[in-house]
Amino acid sequence: MKQLTKAEEDIMQILWSLGEGNVASIIDELPEPKPAYNTVSTIVRILESKEFVDYRKEGRGHVYFPKVKKESYSNQSINKLVDGYFQGSFKSMVSFFMKKNDINIQELETILKEINKDEN
Repeated sequence: MKQLTKAEEDIMQILWSLGEGNVASIIDELPEPKPAYNTVSTIVRILESKEFVDYRKEGRGHVYFPKVKKESYSNQSINKLVDGYFQGSFKSMVSFFMKKNDINIQELETILKEINKDEN
């Protein structure tokens, strides 16, 4: 799976949230200052060429929708982060975030309970 730029990821986050939308509805969800219509349209076409987005014709326009699930992209991004910065070690990543973000033992136990709950 290809990696997305920040702008592409922002558009994908909106499409994942909306489920589908045309360029105007995507722009409506973006923060101020709003980018130009042509800018968003170009990013959506790039996402289409990267096979993250597909569309269906509706009237004279297109309605875009995600082809890639958010969870799939998130898993790939996390794995790339772990491989690139923590030599493939999730333990090193967790240790890093605990030290840098002052996570206490109670918070870590809560995280572990959530992980264990999801596995069951």
